[in-house]
Amino acid sequence: MIVFNIVFTLFIPVLMILCGYLMYKHTPKDINCLVGYRTAMSMKNQETWDFAHNYCGRLWVKVGAVMTIISALVCVPYFFMSSGKATVIMCIAEVIQVVFLCWTIVPTERALKDNFDQDGNRKDK
Repeated sequence: MIVFNIVFTLFIPVLMILCGYLMYKHTPKDINCLVGYRTAMSMKNQETWDFAHNYCGRLWVKVGAVMTIISALVCVPYFFMSSGKATVIMCIAEVIQVVFLCWTIVPTERALKDNFDQDGNRKDK
């Protein structure tokens, strides 16, 4: 049971690192409604699409790395507590990780807004 708790505590942060790397290194070539960072602003044109994937992908790698370290530290007490308590801690950690995952939308959309107008044209600096 301890192995299960450790794997699932580390699952989201590690997945963020892997997906983040893929987002900025291998951005989907075409704007689509199935794969990628899909918001109204990111799908305006190819330039906003590429920018959003680059920005969010790099952010996911950074946030995922920090969360991996913190989550690994959270796993240490699993060895010294009952499986029921460890499962509760794991669930709390998962909820917090999902909140941070969703939070990355805010700075990505802010960066899009700072760099592009409402029509998706790059702003002059």
